[in-house]
Amino acid sequence: MSRIDLVLTDTHTHIYYHAGSPLLAEQMNRCFEQDVRRLFLPNVDVDSITSVMQTVDAYPQHCFAMLGLHPCSVKENYIADLAAIEKAIQSHKIFAIGEIGIDLYWDQSTLAIQQDAFRTQIGWAKALGLPIDIHCREAFDEVFAVLEELKDDRLFGIFHCFTGTLEQAQRAINLGFKLGIGGVVTFKKAGLDHVVSQIPLEHIVLETDAPYLAPSPFRGKENESSYLRYVAQKVADLHQISIEKLAEITTRNSIDVFGI
Repeated sequence: MSRIDLVLTDTHTHIYYHAGSPLLAEQMNRCFEQDVRRLFLPNVDVDSITSVMQTVDAYPQHCFAMLGLHPCSVKENYIADLAAIEKAIQSHKIFAIGEIGIDLYWDQSTLAIQQDAFRTQIGWAKALGLPIDIHCREAFDEVFAVLEELKDDRLFGIFHCFTGTLEQAQRAINLGFKLGIGGVVTFKKAGLDHVVSQIPLEHIVLETDAPYLAPSPFRGKENESSYLRYVAQKVADLHQISIEKLAEITTRNSIDVFGI
């Protein structure tokens, strides 16, 4: 396989944070140098929709939008925020509802409204025939409870930044989800490498979650989508295949999810 045929897909990146800045072009160019040619962009709140769409407009062959209300953005005015995002979905081409889910790391007091927002947005995805991109932090039981409650053949997507156990991985797979594997798989003491090595590659997609969770050797620094190459190499090594083959499988998996 020639280098030009190697296509890596970052299924979750906030590269749009640099929209309107020279940093966006610099980071996109580094992506292309590292064969990262497909990037999926989840917004986090109403205000970030504009930056996502500006980035998609600037790189329409490489960047693809998702829209949703991040669980950490679910506050007292979440009903109005959901209405604004739902309106934006009607006027933009998107490929998933996300990122959505439940986060109990920062604020457990909003669990009830997080659950309500999660259910509402799953309903959007089903109605539109779209996948969901799930944010789950210290909330596997709560997320699984909602998914199992709403499970049907229209519910599918990605568990973004999956860092759970093998049992949790299998539970997500059984519900129809791919696992988004990012920089944590390169952390020596995280233990995710042992889990990923036991998961068939048909269930895995790659991501960076840039600018967060930079892989080794950049841990602790700002992450960027070009670093997906390090994630890909680690997963390829764990499964004892070439990075070219890993890129082919995981990009095909991303196409299966997003339809593009």
